[in-house]
Amino acid sequence: MSDPGMTDTDTTSELGAEDLAPQLVPLNAIFATDFVQILVPVTTANTMAEVAGAVAYHVEGKRVRALPYPKVVIYHGERLPAEMTVAEAGIKPLDHVTVEYDIPEGS
Repeated sequence: MSDPGMTDTDTTSELGAEDLAPQLVPLNAIFATDFVQILVPVTTANTMAEVAGAVAYHVEGKRVRALPYPKVVIYHGERLPAEMTVAEAGIKPLDHVTVEYDIPEGS
């Protein structure tokens, strides 16, 4: 029998983002030099590498020439590590991200 004083909010506040089921997070995104902002569905469990791939899927080779470089997600002007999740980055539904090619200096 559950404690009558405990609510669902009390239970979930003790859990970290990695302990919760993935939640849908639709993102507004722009890829590289594209001129069209797109809405891309990702989850809180997706990594930035997966987010970059999801954004690129809709644009790369269609409106933007595909290049042989890794991609990086930029959120609030900061490049996010490829292994960071959407939840860890604090990205919320309908936030805006940019995905760029990570072109090495001098290329």
